[in-house]
Amino acid sequence: MDVTDAPERRRYEGRIDGELAGIAEYRASDEVVTFVHTEVMPGFEGKGVGSTLVRAALDDVRAHGKKVRAVCPFVKGYVEKHSDEYGDLVA
Repeated sequence: MDVTDAPERRRYEGRIDGELAGIAEYRASDEVVTFVHTEVMPGFEGKGVGSTLVRAALDDVRAHGKKVRAVCPFVKGYVEKHSDEYGDLVA
C-alpha cells in the first residue's frame, strides 16, 4: 500500500494499485497534528489497511518533528497499543 500526505485535503491517503483504500483525516498546526477520523473503504476492510495507514502517518509526523493528538478512536487505540514505538509522539 502506498501512503501519501494530501495536505490540500488534510488527510493521509492509502492506495492499493492506485485505488483509494483508506484515509486518516487531520488538522495540523506548526507543532501538533490532530487526527480526527480514520476510514477504510468498503472492500478493503479487514486487510490491515487502517493499521498500515496510521503507522505511515505517524512515521511521517515524526519525520517532520511534530507531535500527535489522537481524537480519532482508531488512532488513539493504535498509539496506546504501540506506546513503546509511538508514545513519545503524544502531545
